[in-house]
Parts: sequence; C-alpha cells; structure tokens
Amino acid sequence: MAAFFGFHMPNYTYPGVPDDRLFDHVIEQARAAEAAGFDLVTVMDHLYQIRGVGPETDPMLEAYTTLAAIAAQTKRVRLGTLVTGVTYRNPALLAKQVTTLDVISNGRAILGIGAAWNEDEHLGYGFEFPPIARRMDRLEEAVTIAKLMFTEERPSFEGKFYRIERALNVPRPIQKGGPKILIGGGGEKRTLRILAQHGDIGHWFGGPLEDLKRKKGVFEEHCAAVGRNPSDVMLTVGVGIILVKDEAEAKPLLDRVPPERRAMVRALNVDQAAEFLRPYIDAGFGGFTFNNPTLATPEAIGRAGELIKAVRGSSVAA
Repeated sequence: MAAFFGFHMPNYTYPGVPDDRLFDHVIEQARAAEAAGFDLVTVMDHLYQIRGVGPETDPMLEAYTTLAAIAAQTKRVRLGTLVTGVTYRNPALLAKQVTTLDVISNGRAILGIGAAWNEDEHLGYGFEFPPIARRMDRLEEAVTIAKLMFTEERPSFEGKFYRIERALNVPRPIQKGGPKILIGGGGEKRTLRILAQHGDIGHWFGGPLEDLKRKKGVFEEHCAAVGRNPSDVMLTVGVGIILVKDEAEAKPLLDRVPPERRAMVRALNVDQAAEFLRPYIDAGFGGFTFNNPTLATPEAIGRAGELIKAVRGSSVAA
C-alpha cells in the first residue's frame, strides 16, 4: 500500500497578514497541499494557540467552520481535525458536524478525536476538564455514538456521560459506513484499546522509532483482545522534517523553530527525508503528517510533493 500523507495546519500566524486576509493564506496552503499530492488536510481543534507552536494569544480559527470552507475550495483531499477534544462538544452534535462536512465535501470527511489536554482553554471557555480517566470514558462513549449515527437510521445509546434517543442524522454521510474515525494519541492502556475497538486510523504525534514500534506491539495486543485485525487500522505518525535544498538553507529555518521543539525537528533534503521515512514504512506505519510551520510556503509544500512521489515510487519498486 502506498504511504498516506497528511498536511496539518496548526498555525494561522502569517507575518504581515491582517485578519481579513488570513483565510486566503489558509486556502493557499490547502490547495498547494492538494496539488502536491497530500491525501489529507487537517486543522487543530483548539480555541487558543498551543505551546510549541506559538503563544496562546496567536490567531486560532474554529475547526469545523474552517474545514467546511476549505471543503468548498478543494476537490480531492480528505478533511478533518487532528484532533477534536472530546470535551468540547456533545458527541451527537460532533457526529452531525462531521456528517455535514462529509456532505459539503462530497465524501471527504474524517472524524479525528482524542481525550483533550489543554486545560487553559477549558478554563477560559468554561468547559469542564475532568481527570484523564473520565475523559477516556467520554472518548469511548463519544466514538460509539458517532459510529451509531454514521451507520444507523435512528440509533439510541445510554452511557454514563452521554445519551441519544432515536437520533436523526439526515442527510446521511456520503461515505458508505460513514467517515473514517481517527483516534489521536498513544496512551497504551486506554487510547490504543479504543483505537483497536473503534478506530480506522491511529495518529501518534512523533517519537523515536523504537518507542513507536513498542506502542504498535501494544496496539496489536489490544486488537487480539477485541478480535480486530490490526491491518484494518492505518497507523500514522507526525514527523518533524523541514525540507530544504541544502545545508545552507537549513540553519536559518531551524533557528525559527521554538526551542522546546528543536530536538524533535530535523532539516533534510528530499532524498534524505525519503531515506529517513523508509524504516517507519518497513515497521508498518502507513502514513505521515507534516505541519505548516515547517512547510510554510507553496514552494516548500511543492517540495513535499517531490518527497511524496519519491516515497511512493520506492514503495512501488519494492
């Protein structure tokens, strides 16, 4: 199977660009990603900017409004969040929003979801921020409700935190079986079990390859416990690669990376990046996500397109 590539847009800060032109740049990047051969365009589902990307006062657009607008300006790429925090929305409403995105995009939506983590924005907006165990309970109920609303005409469900009663979701999703469900996070006890039971795509936000291999083994154990074939779930990884022409171009770009993230980022040319990704593919990871802070211009996104072709070409040759 050819590798799957996602272009993630956590950053809406464009130097010298006023708010009334901000979204023009979002569309420019999404269209460039589509033209370069990316399979998926994602945005964060946050209310404040997050640490590691910028100060919390930087611009942050609401996720599903933004995705719907991107859908109207693109034709092929899948669209979703990386990822929605389960605490931000009633899960039935979330399923309705993702279904609406699927209709607007003619079958290109995915549901990206996780347990949420940014307490500051919960406090700011007045959202409850329960302990992690309860957030995981909510996550499991939320994906259960979403799957029911994607696949059944009038589903009912009653859990500890959420309930629906003969819920309507019309129009129905365009995709047969509903949008794919992406579970974000690598928690070994709960998150990977929920992924094994309910997910179609798993996303891990980077890390050393050996650690990711170990987590993959834990995930496979969860699959065995719930009777799921692990090959039915695509595992994707966030990669901190800045694509450069040569070493001279690398240093100023690396200097712009926030200090707390610098150890996780490397500057590589296309050939080096393809070589870097090969062990991940050989280990069974099916997809990779690049961020717009490291692919900030259409030219840089186009260079990523060269990488996508190189990786897929080598996969076919293998």
